[in-house]
Amino acid sequence: MKKILLHLVAGTATVLLTTQCASTAENDTPGSRRAVSTETSAARLPTASAVTEASAATAAPVATTPTASTAPTPTIVEPAARKNNADYKADIRTADAALKAKPKDAEALLLRAKAKSHLKDYREAVTDYNTVLRLKPTNAEAYYNRGLTRLKLKEYTPAISDFSKALKYRPDDKEAFFGRGAAKMQLFNFKGAIPDFSKAIGLDSAYADAWEYRGISYSSINKPKEAKLDLEKAAKLNPEATKSLRRYAGKE
Repeated sequence: MKKILLHLVAGTATVLLTTQCASTAENDTPGSRRAVSTETSAARLPTASAVTEASAATAAPVATTPTASTAPTPTIVEPAARKNNADYKADIRTADAALKAKPKDAEALLLRAKAKSHLKDYREAVTDYNTVLRLKPTNAEAYYNRGLTRLKLKEYTPAISDFSKALKYRPDDKEAFFGRGAAKMQLFNFKGAIPDFSKAIGLDSAYADAWEYRGISYSSINKPKEAKLDLEKAAKLNPEATKSLRRYAGKE
């Protein structure tokens, strides 16, 4: 099982999504994300709040107004993982051998697609996911992972569609809700992203990244009170969110 950290990074000064925190998991088997949903890399383990409490009266909420020139650009960055590039190349060879014997082996195609995505061969990965979904059109895992790959390709609208289809067949997938919300943020649909982050929080109240990104979304639609509450909660769950708390809620 692999984990992917989704970082939303703004190009200039208004919407600065520089929080290295939004984690989405890419898994080998359906349903396995929920079994390990709170597991993160060592640097991301929730700890006691690193935020110094300050009076709400002295806080200076900052509302941001996104513009087309400052659209956040997603970058997928992998932390230290159990597999390296050699392992993914081995997965591709294994899948190729299986597909030679059985060209319509959906599991082999899915394995190869994930390996190609990890190796940044995104277009080829999408091609394999497409084939998987022709063979198994209700495969939630393939929709979810194709959505992640499309995020890497900056294809945000198709990514939203993929996450929505994943949720159709697996409606309790917090990662798919989070992924869809993150994709909406890329299109500056902050208002539309908020319900997705809320759904993720409803499925996992300790989902720090969903609290943080919902807080950023609230700040971006000029709801500083809601933003402050969410970002304070995120900071308690994960000290890395303190950066966003200071930036978007004005807490110093």
